Amino acid sequence: MILRIDRIATELPPPSDPDPAGAAAVQELLGGRFGEMSTFLNYTFQSFNFRNRQGARPFYDLVANIAAEEFGHVELVAATIATMLTDPSSEKTKAPQDGLADVKGIGNPQHVIAGGRGALPQDSNGRPWNGDYVFSSGDLVEDLTHNFFLETGARNNKLKVYEMVEHPAARALTGYLLVRGGVHQVAYARALECLTGADLMKLFPAPRIPTEKIPECRPHLERGDHLRLYRFSPEDYQELPAVFTGPHPETGEELEVIDEAPEGVPANDLPAQPAVFAPDYAPEEISEIAEKLRKAADLPKQPTGVVA
Repeated sequence: MILRIDRIATELPPPSDPDPAGAAAVQELLGGRFGEMSTFLNYTFQSFNFRNRQGARPFYDLVANIAAEEFGHVELVAATIATMLTDPSSEKTKAPQDGLADVKGIGNPQHVIAGGRGALPQDSNGRPWNGDYVFSSGDLVEDLTHNFFLETGARNNKLKVYEMVEHPAARALTGYLLVRGGVHQVAYARALECLTGADLMKLFPAPRIPTEKIPECRPHLERGDHLRLYRFSPEDYQELPAVFTGPHPETGEELEVIDEAPEGVPANDLPAQPAVFAPDYAPEEISEIAEKLRKAADLPKQPTGVVA
């Protein structure tokens, strides 16, 4: 089971100038072959299908635990795309005015037509994410080798998107994911070393751009997040330290397992976009209905959730 927490993994800037072309590029980090949907579902299915869990408990714990973190990465990329597509000034623009004329021919039109100015399970060309991207052979060494390759390809794409897209939300996203994806690269390399003796640590960084050269990565490096594997369960996955241990291949610092999930931060409450009926042509009417429902349920008058 997965326990969901209403936070996102790292802080994103609020909406500013929309960047639909940039949002289309960032979609590769969500629904591309090396995107977060692929990492999440590869590790999820490998954990579902894992045999002899007790006999191989440290390796099962590693794959299952990283799968849980990847769910949050899917959420974070989606939040970034929605932020990049949001027009803060369009709250006052309602159909049938031409409030969408300025986005015609820019980026992926499905973001507007089918997605309510939000993320879609697609790559940067608008192709749907494909279940054929999931590799779950059952052979532990083969699956772990694939996972290392997957994380390396994901890092490659993040670096390219970083270079392509200057929107502040995209830069914040890629800075964070490059650090956390690097942790997963190290984790799978260490697991393969424990199983086979193969020293994949000599391949770091891959691609060969030191993470510290990227300004948006530095706050996460200074906090030590390049060394930490968080445990995404109150009681389970206790054997992570059996595998995730030793020096970091780039810095020589000691790896560590944190016995709790990261705190996360509240997400931005993105404003309504009436021109695309998100969440409605007249969002104020939905707010009035929600207030009446809270009152009838003897809940506080104000919404109980926490947003940035």
